[in-house]
Amino acid sequence: MRQCRKFEGSEVFKPAGVPLSQLPITEVELDELEAMRLCDKEDMDQTEAAEEMGVSRGTLQRLLYSGRKKVVDSFINTKAITFQTGPHIREREG
Repeated sequence: MRQCRKFEGSEVFKPAGVPLSQLPITEVELDELEAMRLCDKEDMDQTEAAEEMGVSRGTLQRLLYSGRKKVVDSFINTKAITFQTGPHIREREG
């Protein structure tokens, strides 16, 4: 089971001035967000981040690739972003 920090942010991010009902929505999985947070915000290397999440380095690389691709696509193509958790993810405090 992948371990992710409990997400306490907004559940939806969208471009200002455009109603959510008029936007395509991209779903970013909580484990993709956690991989990006650890590597891009906390400056962990991929090995450290994978250990923190309880996944292999290859899995972490796939999470980074898919998460970053979704975020960039949303920015470039004016999409809303929602965050989803799944049964394969265990949230932990802090």
